Amino acid sequence: MNGQNRKDIKPGIEVDIVLKADQTTGKLTSGIVKDILTNSSSHPHGIKVRLTDGQVGRVKAIKSK
Repeated sequence: MNGQNRKDIKPGIEVDIVLKADQTTGKLTSGIVKDILTNSSSHPHGIKVRLTDGQVGRVKAIKSK
């Protein structure tokens, strides 16, 4: 799954995100979703989330459901 639909993302699942600082390189960061920050049902660049370690970025891949 690509992380563009809010309904696919729930707190506690493992995802790959791209941090704001890494948008130019596309470097992915893995982690567990703590909060969903995007209010709309979908976003073309990925739903913005906060990981349990506090990092914020847009979901590029969902590893587990």
